Amino acid sequence: MKKYIILLLLGVFTVGCTDLEEKPVGLIDPATYYNNTSELQAAVNGSYGLMSAEKYWGRALTLTVMLRSDMCDIGNTATNVERREVNNFSVNDNNALITPLWQQSYSIIGAANQAIDGSKKIVGDQAKINAIVAEAYFYRAFAYYNLVRLFGAIPYIDFAVKDISSVSTISKTAEADVYKKIIADLEFAKLWLPNKPAIKAKPSKGTAAAYLSSLYLTLGNYQKAYDESKYVITNEALFGLGLETDFQDLFNSAKALSLKEPLFTIDYTNIELGDQGRDFQGFLTGIDLDKTYAWGGGFSVAVPSLKVYNSWDQRDYRRAVSFDTVMRITATSAPIPYTAFTSAIAPKRPHIAKYQRFAGPAGLNGRTSSNNYATMRYAEVLLTAAEALNEITPGTTEANGYLNRILARARNKAGKIVSFPPNVTLGLSQSDFRKAVLEQRRLELAFEFVRWFDIKRLKIGIEVFGATGYEPQPKFDPAKHYYFPFPGIEITRNPNLAPNNPF
Repeated sequence: MKKYIILLLLGVFTVGCTDLEEKPVGLIDPATYYNNTSELQAAVNGSYGLMSAEKYWGRALTLTVMLRSDMCDIGNTATNVERREVNNFSVNDNNALITPLWQQSYSIIGAANQAIDGSKKIVGDQAKINAIVAEAYFYRAFAYYNLVRLFGAIPYIDFAVKDISSVSTISKTAEADVYKKIIADLEFAKLWLPNKPAIKAKPSKGTAAAYLSSLYLTLGNYQKAYDESKYVITNEALFGLGLETDFQDLFNSAKALSLKEPLFTIDYTNIELGDQGRDFQGFLTGIDLDKTYAWGGGFSVAVPSLKVYNSWDQRDYRRAVSFDTVMRITATSAPIPYTAFTSAIAPKRPHIAKYQRFAGPAGLNGRTSSNNYATMRYAEVLLTAAEALNEITPGTTEANGYLNRILARARNKAGKIVSFPPNVTLGLSQSDFRKAVLEQRRLELAFEFVRWFDIKRLKIGIEVFGATGYEPQPKFDPAKHYYFPFPGIEITRNPNLAPNNPF
């Protein structure tokens, strides 16, 4: 799929909300470009290509939601101030992570809008056209779903911008209305996307339904969350989905193309095209000065607190997969335990292993990698179904079964079946089952950019950031910090976006 990034250069015009000016990426005029489905596919691929950029999945989005959660703290205390601000809830309206994230989000959306608009100019098999443009609807929904959860009411643009005046005074769209529009996009995608695309870097009907289930869970519409997740589960074979046998395989780039668990992936191939293709996860989470891996050590930025590590039962295989607990001065030297780390910037704590251990061909201390990132895994669909069903009808065998599938996979310790973690037993109260599901979401999806959104949707910030939490954050204020502020430059240029979110 990454080869399609090159096709972005052919001529997709994108619009960032920041300066509200058309930014040509190539030389082809969109007004004359869309002549056939091949050109439409190239334009749609352009929207996907923008996701791998450092300003989006490569760093800005992923690092923001990782640091905002209670699972990661700042390790290198001298790291850039914008990262520390995100972590300790002191973000202002010119934060250097948030501003590029905002801009890139609207570039992704702008490219999708151009493709959707261009599809209307093509004459031919409408079903084939719809199947291609459904990808653009999904990409637009994906970008807006992240934006609305981060910022709430936002400018919503669902057309190709040809005249600056059409958006220069745009106002915010209410949060509830943004969700309705995302639902409409995902419904279109669910109708027209294929059951099983050739690669996971392309969405399927199951992908669209899985995101609908996540969205409805976010909104507290448990019946629809269950309905959509149940649809995916019922059709898991049709959609080519399932749980991997070995949890470690999910984070091994050499096995990425054969995995059935991802719903949708953002892929890297150790190649940079300008801002595209830069994957900072391994670098930002890896151990400073560590030479265990051929591409060198990391920068110890996002590092779990000791409480996250120590509270995780050591019998759980997922713990071993998730953490690096030793480093090496040379590739062949004796391992040094985290309690004896001597780097000036690497804290004496285990680091995240998911993005460094098996990054494949990589360079620049892991800032280019061969990782394929699952933006959502089938395990999350099972957990969503279990949580939603428990809210509708507590105490069902069905809900227990979904959760126990996750636990059963965790008991496969690299091919050896062990006894931990045990299944949940039937008969838990609704409250206890709810806690069990949330805890499994925290562990199963640890460091996979999900935890902050769970904290936000459940409004448990006071609990998790309090003195007894995994990462106490005394500055957390529920009246302000469930949303990020817009970049201040947006409101300067367009006062109709005022007032900003509090910060």
